[in-house]
Amino acid sequence: MSRIPPAFSRFEFLIAWRYLRARRAEGGVSTMTVISFLGIMLAVAALIATLAVRSGFRHEFVGTILGANAHISVYDRTEFDAAGRADRRFEEYEAAASAIAALPGVDHAAAVIRGQVMASHQGRNAGVEVIGITPADLANVPLVASPERAMGDLAAFGTGEGIAIGMGVARELGLTVGDRLRLISPDGARTPFGTSPRVAAYEIVYIFQVGRWDIDRVRVYMPFELAQGYFNRDGVADEIEVFLADPEAVDQMVLPVMIAAGDVAIWTWQDSSGAFLQALQMEDNIMFIILSILVLIATMNIVSGLIMLVKNKSRDIGILRTMGLSEGSVLRIFFLCGASIGVAGTVAGVALGCAFAIWIDPIFNTVNWIAGGGVWDPSVRLISSLPARLEWGDVGAAMALSLGLSFVVTIFPARRAARMNPVEALRYE
Repeated sequence: MSRIPPAFSRFEFLIAWRYLRARRAEGGVSTMTVISFLGIMLAVAALIATLAVRSGFRHEFVGTILGANAHISVYDRTEFDAAGRADRRFEEYEAAASAIAALPGVDHAAAVIRGQVMASHQGRNAGVEVIGITPADLANVPLVASPERAMGDLAAFGTGEGIAIGMGVARELGLTVGDRLRLISPDGARTPFGTSPRVAAYEIVYIFQVGRWDIDRVRVYMPFELAQGYFNRDGVADEIEVFLADPEAVDQMVLPVMIAAGDVAIWTWQDSSGAFLQALQMEDNIMFIILSILVLIATMNIVSGLIMLVKNKSRDIGILRTMGLSEGSVLRIFFLCGASIGVAGTVAGVALGCAFAIWIDPIFNTVNWIAGGGVWDPSVRLISSLPARLEWGDVGAAMALSLGLSFVVTIFPARRAARMNPVEALRYE
């Protein structure tokens, strides 16, 4: 059986290595080699770090959406009163919630009351969203039951007039566990003189932080029966919140939920956040293209370095050609020179980028300390910290891009060296 010859001979590796490590006095281009190596390393590291932060941001954003909000919200068909105002009341909510919870793929279904009120404490006021929910149902909301940070005891929720609030609400109003929060609703008791605001105070038994500013800053949970009385919803619910085993398969669950619940309207988490996720995806694609151009610019240093190397080694090329070295061997030697820089820079860049993603928290804390704090504003960026998530697909894409560009740009100066006329190369030697 015939043996397949290797693509590169041993002497070709030896000559390429000698050229790469040669000092400038010997006709080498070690300085250009170092510059090319550093350029590729930094470009690949920047690409991987950006992809990791991008993936981390999307993962954290989607995670908090799915962990603190319903995957599907089910509403009874909206009816209008004599004044033309929408009156959305879910009267058969217990039967509908039980039917939905029995569906395969549904983890939990809970009837809730929703309302926007004014919260007040010691002269401070803030608008909050109150959600009436049973203690058992609240314990099944993942990021509320297991938040980033928590104060108090979730088991105390629902015992008497205890409520749970977000950490942002607590900071805004200066609250802690055991304080009483006053809630003021414009939809209060109806009197002969009109509707008077409803004011009630409730003890805070649990404070949570899920990591999403727009949730921590406005969310207040109240026991379901208490919320029914406070919002004049006796015997009815506003909606049913549905949590799925696989939130990404929400489109496949819409029809079964509608069939189980009857004449209802459906609103999924993708309906509420789909536009933002599409904007994130578009931004991701643009950032990848921009950073790919950065990698291309870095690999162009290989071209300039190899052109200088070919010029400095023209005498060696002429001698090797007269000794019988083929054009293919010369091409492979200089291809190895450029490809070696690309491979070494890519490997170092991958290591640096992965290290940045892994230790992003201490790095970011150091930058924040140097800047005097305030670098990250959760109220603008919606999440409480800068996330990073390494995905092998992103690392592989960065490696493939860098290596592919390095190999492609190396071919042109290598072909120039291979086609050099040995007579012309030795004429003035």
